[in-house]
Amino acid sequence: MTSRSVEEHSAEVQRLLAPLLAPTVEDVAVTEALGRVLGADVRSPLDLPLFRNSQMDGFAVAASSLAAVPVTLPVTGTIAAGPAEPAPLAPGSAVRIMTGAVIPAGADAIVPVEDTDATEDSVTIRVPRRAGEYVREAGTDVRTGDLLLAAGTALGARHLSLFAAVGLATVPVLRRPRAAVIATGAELVRAGEPLRPGQIYESNSVALAASLTANGADVVFVDRSDDDLAVFGEILRRATASADLVITSGGVSMGDFEVVREVLTPLGGWFGHTTMQPGGPQGLAEIDGVPVLNFPGNPVSTMVSFEVFVRPLLRRSAGLPAVPREDLVLAEPITSIPGRRQFLRGRRVDGGVALESGPGSHLVGALARADVLIDIPENVTTMKAGDNVRVWPL
Repeated sequence: MTSRSVEEHSAEVQRLLAPLLAPTVEDVAVTEALGRVLGADVRSPLDLPLFRNSQMDGFAVAASSLAAVPVTLPVTGTIAAGPAEPAPLAPGSAVRIMTGAVIPAGADAIVPVEDTDATEDSVTIRVPRRAGEYVREAGTDVRTGDLLLAAGTALGARHLSLFAAVGLATVPVLRRPRAAVIATGAELVRAGEPLRPGQIYESNSVALAASLTANGADVVFVDRSDDDLAVFGEILRRATASADLVITSGGVSMGDFEVVREVLTPLGGWFGHTTMQPGGPQGLAEIDGVPVLNFPGNPVSTMVSFEVFVRPLLRRSAGLPAVPREDLVLAEPITSIPGRRQFLRGRRVDGGVALESGPGSHLVGALARADVLIDIPENVTTMKAGDNVRVWPL
């Protein structure tokens, strides 16, 4: 069985995925752009505010009319927010105005309604106002041609609000690869179904789909297969027809009933062992131009394989920030298997990092409690409390 180091297998995964992960820009509706990353600079097609309007409910006046207060002015009309082309304000008068309404020519200040005593036909103003008070001038927020947001911005709700406010229906974003997930194993049962002896609940498809989504992919297909070659082959055919990338879990070792290896090896797939634990058995294939990554079936092995081989590549392609690796101090001594690069589950503690569990690839509870993977090199078999160790944040 062929063996590779983690670095060698990472390089093969990167080579296989390179065409898929080359940044590509597509336009999507603003309403669908939450969480996406801008693929190009976006400039404003108009001014904000678009026109001169009132900041308050009150009265539009010429500030010069308020030289001596209190003063009573005739009210010549009402301007509501909405389509309007109000007549110019007559000198020495006021017009009732609502928030957001167009300010008439001749008016240069707004007197809030709480500073007035008004009847239907007149208003007494008690507080003087300077020209410009409570007036929103056109273009004071955004000017036509201004850079709204730069390429590489991860879009949140506030960004979508800005795009909508300037009338943009679509925005250019980095395309997300479409991903498919297939979990394999005759023992697998969907959550909520009754278990028979020898069966377990299937969790790998849930974990992989969530990991793909969180790191910049669109999951378009999820299924599970038993150990029947024809069944798996048909599911794989449907997955490659709908997705740009397929990830499978299980069926990659050298024993019997290894459905993924048995189907893909005759089609040119590579299956071998990486010098890591967990996640040693791995596979790679390309079916109808679609990359297929094959992870081992133990839940922790599946998740660690994704973290090591896929997550950094996906995030780079999606324009998401890299997850930085750190050096922390070990809170306790550890031992490791010679010749195996170990990714142990750990958790941050005051002053460093502690083991969350042993190395077992079935310990999903420990993985859930962990917040880092502790990366122990192949040539290291023991480390002392107080030694520095590299960790990968989860």
